[in-house]
Amino acid sequence: METVSTSRSFGGIQGVYSHASTATGTDMSFAVYVPDHEEGAKLPVLWFLSGLTCTHANVMEKGEYRQLASELGLVVVAPDTSPRGEGVPDDSSYDLGQGAAFYVDATEEPWADHFQMRSYIEQELPALIAEQFPVDVKRQGIFGHSMGGHGALTMALRNPERYKSASAFAPIVAPSQCPWGKKALGRYVGEHKAAWREYDACALIEDGARFPEFLVDQGAADNFLEEQLKPQLLVEACEKASIPLTLNIHDGFDHSYYFISTFMDDHLRWHAKRL
Repeated sequence: METVSTSRSFGGIQGVYSHASTATGTDMSFAVYVPDHEEGAKLPVLWFLSGLTCTHANVMEKGEYRQLASELGLVVVAPDTSPRGEGVPDDSSYDLGQGAAFYVDATEEPWADHFQMRSYIEQELPALIAEQFPVDVKRQGIFGHSMGGHGALTMALRNPERYKSASAFAPIVAPSQCPWGKKALGRYVGEHKAAWREYDACALIEDGARFPEFLVDQGAADNFLEEQLKPQLLVEACEKASIPLTLNIHDGFDHSYYFISTFMDDHLRWHAKRL
């Protein structure tokens, strides 16, 4: 692991780091905020997965999480959204390729060699974070935005023994039933739709996956609400499975980081109570 930069911010250190990933076969960058702590202490860790077109920098620069994370004693990790660099396949559209990996392990060419983001986020990066940072691996939470909300919900449902809390801002709750998801899953995982279900929160719940509870915040003025996000599908799936879901719809808010930063403190406090 190499340190790209570190900066003092509130009561802690905001760092950016890089390493050679075996999962993706590329160099990967990520951000970690570490609050001040006593020597030898292990802190709860909260993972934030970003959305389409983003890197680790979007939430780091616009998420406004550091002051409260410092007060609550939460380590915040923000991975990149895809592999990047020379030799890594890409697409001219914003919703496929670099910056749009959808947190899946791709099985189709030309994506399979590098687009292994499920393995990277679920296995490789957590091991590196546990080795290099003062985190308590028994106290992990996960949240994200849009494509990253999809990633957070699905990873929580697949790993309920690891994550103690899970929430999302404007998540893609059913990729199998929206244009973004159909395009990405079809290209990354193939046309056999049965293979899509492990990357679809609603389908995972229908297939028996369970999690203690979810928190979701959604802007009512979000341009993607009806066509891509469809939160009502998650409401229906959770009701059928008796999974407690708090869905907050906020009038006037869109899909941007203005929305995320407004409700970031609510999510941090919610996770802190459970971690």
